[in-house]
Amino acid sequence: MTTNKIRVAIVGMGKIAVDQHVPSIAGNPDYVLTAVVSSRDPAMPGVAWHKTLQSLLDDGPAIDAVALCTPPQVRYELASLALSRGVHVFLEKPPGATLAEVGLLEAQATKSGATLFAGWHSRFAAGVAPARAWLADRRVDSVSIVWREDVRHWHPGQAWIWEPGGLGVFDPGINALSIATHMLPDPFFLTAATLSTPANRAAPIAADLTFRDSRGAPVTMDLDWRQTGPQSWDIVVETDAGTLSLAKGGAVLTLPSGVEQHDDEEYPGLYARFATLIRAGESEVDVTPLKLVADAFLRGTRVAVENFDD
Repeated sequence: MTTNKIRVAIVGMGKIAVDQHVPSIAGNPDYVLTAVVSSRDPAMPGVAWHKTLQSLLDDGPAIDAVALCTPPQVRYELASLALSRGVHVFLEKPPGATLAEVGLLEAQATKSGATLFAGWHSRFAAGVAPARAWLADRRVDSVSIVWREDVRHWHPGQAWIWEPGGLGVFDPGINALSIATHMLPDPFFLTAATLSTPANRAAPIAADLTFRDSRGAPVTMDLDWRQTGPQSWDIVVETDAGTLSLAKGGAVLTLPSGVEQHDDEEYPGLYARFATLIRAGESEVDVTPLKLVADAFLRGTRVAVENFDD
């Protein structure tokens, strides 16, 4: 790449694209939003609109990169098409519906020379990097993750999220796992899981999980999509030097020395990282959080609960 702006297209104009991707691109001088791909015209002046990525690549303005904000079940074909044209690809989380397809995309990106970036936005929450640094030389004794939110608020009427590959409550839960796998000094693995699945849905609405890290410390996880009122996005780590806690999804860090609270910088951080990777000709595809979710589906016990309807 030259020093010119990165011409980026957003594919899939849902809530996350409108709320996070569009303003993050607008706020970063490395980018210009050149096109969007959506079934409906989003009416964005100066931005080309195409109904399909194929149409954009064949007949639209030249682009350097795409941000894929579609449901994960349809993302492989889109990413593969973009990479086949030498276009850099930003994958919203989770990076795919299966681990195997993400592996194929990574190999294709290496062959094509294009950048493939699996964007774990929660890792860019302001408290995560200092938490990781503080934990680096501490002994972890236990970890508790509580991630409870209201699905009706965050995913109203989104049927895809309840279908195979949509992850259900692991759609937010994978955010917590993306933080924990990045922040904790030792890797951890699943030992048991209970997945509470509505009788009329294919994906769980709640889950209780138990992990153990490579030194034997327990890691527990409480996921629930039925939370009303205040939402809970908390990670508490007990160590030999005291307690570390991350609240509000990683924005508020509490250490034995005091509390640090920061403004949201997740998506701006993602786009800054994507630009750095593109300029360097590198890819970054960490599937560790998705592996842990896959293990939960592989090993977890399914328990039927009452129907869920929006």
